[in-house]
Amino acid sequence: MKFLGDLSMKMKLTITVLTCLVLWSVTLVSFSNVFKHQLFGAQVNDSKDSEKPRDKLLEGLLTADFDEDYCLSRYQSSLYRKPSLYKPSEYLISKLRSYEKLHKRCGPGTEAYKEATKILGHDDENYANKSFGECKYIVWVAVYGLGNRILTLASVFLYALLTERVVLVDQSKDISDLFCEPFPDTSWLLPHDFPLMKKIDGYDKGYSRCYGTMLKNQTINSTSIPPHLYLHILHDSRDEDKMFFCPKDQTMIDKVPWLIVKANVYFVPSLWFNPTFQTELIKLFPQKETVFYHLARYLFHPTNQVWGMVTRSYDAYLSRADQTLGIQVRVFSRRSGYLQHVMNQIVACTQREKLLPELATPESQVTNTSRSKKLKAVLVTSLYPEYSNNLKNMYWERPTLTGDIVEVYQPSGERFQQTDKKLHDQKALAEMYLLSLTDNIVTSARSTFGYVAYSLGGLKPWLLYQPARGKTPDPPCVRAVSMEPCFLTPPTHGCAAKKRTNSAKVVPFVRHCEDLWHDGLKLFDDTKDEL
Repeated sequence: MKFLGDLSMKMKLTITVLTCLVLWSVTLVSFSNVFKHQLFGAQVNDSKDSEKPRDKLLEGLLTADFDEDYCLSRYQSSLYRKPSLYKPSEYLISKLRSYEKLHKRCGPGTEAYKEATKILGHDDENYANKSFGECKYIVWVAVYGLGNRILTLASVFLYALLTERVVLVDQSKDISDLFCEPFPDTSWLLPHDFPLMKKIDGYDKGYSRCYGTMLKNQTINSTSIPPHLYLHILHDSRDEDKMFFCPKDQTMIDKVPWLIVKANVYFVPSLWFNPTFQTELIKLFPQKETVFYHLARYLFHPTNQVWGMVTRSYDAYLSRADQTLGIQVRVFSRRSGYLQHVMNQIVACTQREKLLPELATPESQVTNTSRSKKLKAVLVTSLYPEYSNNLKNMYWERPTLTGDIVEVYQPSGERFQQTDKKLHDQKALAEMYLLSLTDNIVTSARSTFGYVAYSLGGLKPWLLYQPARGKTPDPPCVRAVSMEPCFLTPPTHGCAAKKRTNSAKVVPFVRHCEDLWHDGLKLFDDTKDEL
């Protein structure tokens, strides 16, 4: 009997242990499922550390000559992106290294810079046949909103590469609060004691040294060259202003030591109209629609303060998701604020293009619970929070047809654009960068903010057509063929073309933009289908 009692006790003990093991296994599985996404962020961070040597120089685009702690984003950005599909050409990499040496020789504080600024006090002299050293300069003046500034600074830098000029950046605005220095052992910031500093803000088409005005009035030629010229490349520019890049114009402009530029448009597409530039550009960018993508990743590295905004938001809201979608909303309307027809357009576009799941009805609710549910994170950027709030309520109040979970997040809703307010601009830059990190992106037509976001991310966006007369367009959006930004107000013709010749017909890879009706100019790799 004692033997049987001991056996019974052992069996009970064995059953108890087995039961505990089963329950513990179930608990572990449940724990794993519940915290899968929460732990994913930490796993990503661990993998980032292990992957750090991988491509932190973006396949040679960046130089290793910087202190990493000074600008964390420079070498960390690739850890937040999928591997790039677009490799920079060896020629572009070589050109950038050569430019860095030129900037170091000629930049602020050098003897070459000091000598070059002395001639700005002699505006009446003719520099047609004078030698002014190896250094020529182009000064970028900050005007209009942040999207415009980023696009135009990239354009000016490319022009500087093509013409072997040193680009200097107006720091009277908040540029140094937004971006790290892009060139090693030197600065791109225009010194505060620059001789023309107090005058450049007032330069416009009426300025006597405005190139377009001098050309129109026939007060400049190859034998009468001033020490500086002002280039007016704004939305209200005349063709005389816009054609500064053509060969006959470059013959004169190349002799001018100093160029001062105000621009609010991405004028890169028109540079390809110059046959000499075009030959060089094809070598620099064999994939033509990667111009801004490569230049932006080289030039624009958010400061540590801005990068902190980016990484905290990414880790909290995007890193756990199976899929991410960026939606950028900019309304060009006399009425400001939330517009229902725009909200309808966003929903129509994202659901028609299968970017977001449709909502279930009581009759069509998902009953299959065996399918693994996906988490879709939606990042919305807009001055107005109502668009994201409505989208969030939609997916909170009703389930989706697919059973997937949709989370909607908007970093800020400032309601008013506050250009040159430090924190506002920093938030705007962080949001552009966050949008560029998403898997897919929807942006508003004509928006330079959107152009920067999708081009920086190497994304081909869905472009929301601009509504007319308060109605939702049908179709609501179009998928972009090219990831390049649009030149919104281009010249009407090319360098060699007669006036009234459509500038979108000059070369096969410069055509009208997808989000405009037979307007604007944009670079395309695919030249098969005319827009």
